[in-house]
Amino acid sequence: MVAADYDRTDAYRGASFTGADFMGATFRNCDLRQVKITGSWLVDIRMSGLVGNVVVNDVDVTAFVEAELDRRHPERVQLKEMRAADDFRAMWATIERLWAATVARAGRLPEPALTLRVDDEWSFVETLRHLVFATDKLAGHAILDQPQPYHPLGLPATGYPPADAAALGIDIDAHPSVAEVMKARATCMTLVRGIVDELTDASLDRACPRPAPDFPEETRSVGHYLRVVMKEECEHRRYVVRDLAALEADPGGAAAHRDTPP
Repeated sequence: MVAADYDRTDAYRGASFTGADFMGATFRNCDLRQVKITGSWLVDIRMSGLVGNVVVNDVDVTAFVEAELDRRHPERVQLKEMRAADDFRAMWATIERLWAATVARAGRLPEPALTLRVDDEWSFVETLRHLVFATDKLAGHAILDQPQPYHPLGLPATGYPPADAAALGIDIDAHPSVAEVMKARATCMTLVRGIVDELTDASLDRACPRPAPDFPEETRSVGHYLRVVMKEECEHRRYVVRDLAALEADPGGAAAHRDTPP
């Protein structure tokens, strides 16, 4: 039987699966809130995403997962503790330092490896392209209110409508070089550095326009959007570090595939 793809459907909301075989199935960008799995085989399972109130065999493992991530990535703790403008400046300095080391590490790999997807996650190049988009959207648009902040090499989240991306001047299907992406990325890093350098405790509370129609109606502040930008930086760097370890063990990417045509 050929495996099927179910893309952007709500056909299974509230459904019940009994005796179903999901071996090898992939759930990506899915809403799995309030899912209940009982009497099932959960072996060799990998999960990532927004995790909260996760109970495994009657044990809530949420706090353990969060604590272990904080132990491995102490910048997460620094991010949670930001309050004043100086905290945001210090956090951005940490992000700059961590990414500088990560980029240097990536640079020791053969350049083609940076376009390889590990376990079908974004490649190094795609991840940087997404951070360009996130910075343009949250810093360029929301905080600075630039009329056209989007770099054409930015990469929205998976499933973002191509027509909507094109309306922003973004070419989702572009296959830029590493150098082109690094140049766009440097511009974004400089943009945020300029914002935090001028930040004051008062300006953290300044109200910003919504960066996109799909964002909540309620007013958000400069501090809110900067926090989101920095969380994006920390979490996507965590993914990159994970995948760089796999690529260092296998630079040819036997277990990966390219994000660009061969």
